[in-house]
Amino acid sequence: MEHRFGIHQVRFAGYLLFETKKNWFLIKSTYLIGSASQLKVSKVGLRAFQRVGSFIKPTTRFIQTFGRFATRAKLQIDRAQLQALLGGEKIHVDLPLDNGYVILVIGDNSVLGLGLYLNGKVCSQLPRKEIRSAMLNIA
Repeated sequence: MEHRFGIHQVRFAGYLLFETKKNWFLIKSTYLIGSASQLKVSKVGLRAFQRVGSFIKPTTRFIQTFGRFATRAKLQIDRAQLQALLGGEKIHVDLPLDNGYVILVIGDNSVLGLGLYLNGKVCSQLPRKEIRSAMLNIA
């Protein structure tokens, strides 16, 4: 998170990260964790990351929660660009970044979620339900 998005690790000091086969979950650290350690838990907290092929992808909810602290890999988009992305189009941008995920921001630093930046183009990585919500907000 710090290398790609500039979100300093201090932001996560009060959290624990739990790993499953393909996902990582973030939970607030508390003294009660010890008493729950005897339980068999399948999911806990906020799903923060998921393995997608050979990549680790932050989830939309995680980025919507912590993306406001990002200092890098943020792409400010306007309504026309958002409509293009939501319509399945790629938008052309010139970013001083390696290929990878970018945080999509609209308006006054309102974090929408992620886009995937590849070779000067960004495509939406917003889940379908987020797309419906965003479409209603720009109509």
